[in-house]
Amino acid sequence: MAEKKTTKAATTEAAATEAPQAAPAAENPQAFLDNFNWHNYEEGIEVIEEKQLQEFEKLVTENFVDTADEDVIEGVVAHLTDREAIIDINAKSEGVISLNEFRYNPDLKVGDKVEVVVDTREDRTGQLVLSHRKARVIKAWDRVNNAHENGEVVNGFVKCRTKGGMIVDVFGIEAFLPGSQIDVKPIRDYDQYVNKTMEFKVVKINHEFKNVVVSHKALIEADIEEQKKEIISQLEKGQVLEGTVKNITSYGVFIDLGGVDGLIHITDLSWSRINHPNEILELDQVLNVVILDFDDNKSRIQLGLKQLSEHPWDKLSENVKEGEKVKGKVVVIADYGAFIEIEDGVEGLVHVSEMSWSTHLRSAQDFVNVGDEVEAVVLTLDRETRKMSLGIKQLTTDPWTDITSKYPVGSNHKGTVRNFTNFGVFVELEEGIDGLVYISDLSWTKKIKHPSEMLTIGDTLEVVVLELDVEGRKLSLGHKQTKDNPWDKYQKEFGIDTVHKAALTDIVDKGATITFNEDIVAFVPARHMEKEDGSKLAKGEEVEFKIIEFNKDFKRVVASHTALFREQERENIKKAARNVASNNSEKTTLGDLDALADLKEKMDNEG
Repeated sequence: MAEKKTTKAATTEAAATEAPQAAPAAENPQAFLDNFNWHNYEEGIEVIEEKQLQEFEKLVTENFVDTADEDVIEGVVAHLTDREAIIDINAKSEGVISLNEFRYNPDLKVGDKVEVVVDTREDRTGQLVLSHRKARVIKAWDRVNNAHENGEVVNGFVKCRTKGGMIVDVFGIEAFLPGSQIDVKPIRDYDQYVNKTMEFKVVKINHEFKNVVVSHKALIEADIEEQKKEIISQLEKGQVLEGTVKNITSYGVFIDLGGVDGLIHITDLSWSRINHPNEILELDQVLNVVILDFDDNKSRIQLGLKQLSEHPWDKLSENVKEGEKVKGKVVVIADYGAFIEIEDGVEGLVHVSEMSWSTHLRSAQDFVNVGDEVEAVVLTLDRETRKMSLGIKQLTTDPWTDITSKYPVGSNHKGTVRNFTNFGVFVELEEGIDGLVYISDLSWTKKIKHPSEMLTIGDTLEVVVLELDVEGRKLSLGHKQTKDNPWDKYQKEFGIDTVHKAALTDIVDKGATITFNEDIVAFVPARHMEKEDGSKLAKGEEVEFKIIEFNKDFKRVVASHTALFREQERENIKKAARNVASNNSEKTTLGDLDALADLKEKMDNEG
């Protein structure tokens, strides 16, 4: 390659051109040297050289590049080979750059201006080596920093996806675009942005690690904020707007109204019941919604979709009226009943008490399941309040219709134990016919505190009808009445003054008990436990007892051992008293009266 002329060569040439002509030395050399004005000559040389140097330095400053620094300089493509580009940067020689550094610009041609940095002033062959890639990087960082400081918008090429976002080429620098900064709405498909050129804002630079973070979302947020303010200022209840489904949750759908989000609650999506909003809507779907309500600052906007269509109750057939049969599907089940949808958006409630004639209430799930097709009778219908009550049991005959003929008073039946209370047990004779057996009517002999002591739910129990209240739909039953009352027999066997031999079963408060049989447990008061010798009966001691009280109704029996010999004493005292009263001829002494009084007092105290 042709090299530029150096400063030294240029100075010599200039000196030769501008030097004054001396006298011909060839004719008389010595005379020439003697007469030559060396002082003026030297001054002339200095003046010429100084002037030429200044002009040359000016020329170099204006036209030539100092290849010693690392500044970015502009060069011109002088020549292209298969592998290299020859770049003229106005240095003493031209530089070379590998064409690999221009892969992004396949249309590079001679005469194009390119930015370069001096990479090597002289390689082993003395060649000037330049770098376009380094120049681009330096310039890119300058431009990125300026864009960050001034908030400028830059163009970037989305190269590929990466974990959490995208890689974007900005001025030749690989910047990171977080997924959350792509758009104001959640992005589900990142691949749609790959190989696209988009506008960005530089939001963060880490100079230590040479990291750049860009955002596309930041560009549209400002516009959205303006749109949001405008939309909010114009919001009115009842206003219909177009929106896009932004997010779907189990409780409702968020709608983007153009920078402002509103919520359609699941109950405001459809007149019919739905289990999840995705049954009728999908993401990114565009639809019209109506504003139902909003808070004071309009940050929470309640929207409706079903309100844009006619209410199903308004077009309910006139054939649907009280007493008519209807068919529908069970859509919701609660403990208190089930909701039946007879037409789209029109539901009626079947209370659990209207599912069966049985007075023993159970859960609605015992009768129906969600999705069942059922038939029912319209019990009440209010089109204004849009409420309807239905009944299923009305499809069958009321079992109480002929109750008097099926269950007359005194008739015996078998039923199923359905429920316990503290005062008795409910027995189901058939579906819809329940009767109550009071705890006092369970056994003739046992003292029962709770029905569970002798029965369990589901047991079959024999009963007799004691009372029947048709109007009140109440049936009083008895179980013990199905058997003879053993106390009728015991009244004779253990009547007052009868004597029985038995042992004391247990010592209790204020006395003791005697077990005569499995039904009769008699009580012996403490003062009736005294033996004839004055000692007390002990537990397990077997003696004779006299029944002194028998109450069949209260099942109370009282016995006494002391009464057996005290009775004889009373008879002796009565006999002595009669002798004293009848002996009128004899004089009664003071001693006899005292003795009689003592006996009477003793008898009264012990009786």
